[in-house]
Amino acid sequence: MKVLLVGEYSHLHNSLKDGLQALGHEVFIIGQKDGFKNFPVDFPIQKKWDSGLLKKVKIAVYKLSKFDISSFLTYRQFLKFKKQCSGFDVVQLINENSFECQPYFEKKIILHLLKNNLKLYLLSCGYDYLNVKYCLENPDFKSVFPLYLNHKIDKKSFGNVLKFQEKAFFKLHQFIYKNTNGIIASDFDYHLPLRGNEKYLGLIPNPINIEKLQFQPLNITDKIIIFHGINNDNYLKKGNDYFEKALEIIEQKYTSKVEIITVRSVPYAEYIYLYNNCHILLDMIYAYDQGYNALEAMAKGKVVFTGAENEFTAHYNLSEKVCINAIPNVDYLVNELSFLIENPNEITAIGKRARVFIEEHHNYIKIAEKYIQKWDEN
Repeated sequence: MKVLLVGEYSHLHNSLKDGLQALGHEVFIIGQKDGFKNFPVDFPIQKKWDSGLLKKVKIAVYKLSKFDISSFLTYRQFLKFKKQCSGFDVVQLINENSFECQPYFEKKIILHLLKNNLKLYLLSCGYDYLNVKYCLENPDFKSVFPLYLNHKIDKKSFGNVLKFQEKAFFKLHQFIYKNTNGIIASDFDYHLPLRGNEKYLGLIPNPINIEKLQFQPLNITDKIIIFHGINNDNYLKKGNDYFEKALEIIEQKYTSKVEIITVRSVPYAEYIYLYNNCHILLDMIYAYDQGYNALEAMAKGKVVFTGAENEFTAHYNLSEKVCINAIPNVDYLVNELSFLIENPNEITAIGKRARVFIEEHHNYIKIAEKYIQKWDEN
């Protein structure tokens, strides 16, 4: 099978590519390298006119004409890869705005992909029309939307999410929805809003390349190392403000027992290297399930604060913790961290269970087999 994966911003498509290639399939990725994370792609699209004076000119042109120069230049770059993006059995979009273009240019690119390849699939692993609609209509759903609804995040900062409710993006959604062979969710945050949808093919967990992520048993001989990686662009959306407040208390409470490492917006390869020696990793708060950073850290045997709500534990029939459920409550986070610091044997035990969980449920080759099955059946 020949597969084209469109878009990359979490390492999901790279790990799926590894799994598919291990099964003997031919796989390529087209997309942006997602800024500072710099994920590898086979056909790279550069986001142009996005900084300095050129960005100011771009904004001025857009205000006058609603024409986005960056979207046009992305489309022009795609045209250079037209031949390379033809003749595939399967094309999979990482979301409804995989090229980060205005809907007009996004649709033009997808039209080419539809005309020159056999099947088109859509991943739900980030915000899209259906997910945003569900979150707005269900404010009690655990997500970042209460931050916006309660005015903690302003409309401009939330623009990349709210855009999916605009008329042009709704039409793009309808176009993709009409032409896709099906939608696949990567975890519970995207599975729950899609239940009952006629195009929904089900949940396939994120693939993790366990060969590239070596398990390191947590040996605690001195201080317990807590790692907090911050993406400045998503500071509030990941709940970093709660983590930082909790860490201030922990640092005062356990000065002689802990070492806290905080890094900001570093490339992916550097990020996973920097947390190698930590015991506890703080990932994100507003989630039902684990995101990519959390899963890769769990594969290494770290104790990760992330999403682990009842829906998640019930689905995998877990009776013991494989990670720590994080919620937007400083006292709760301090209590959970304090328990681990005062019971280091529990850190070791959770780390071991985390690795076993990844091997059983996120093995990149087994996950690739599930994708192949869905693509063959639909």
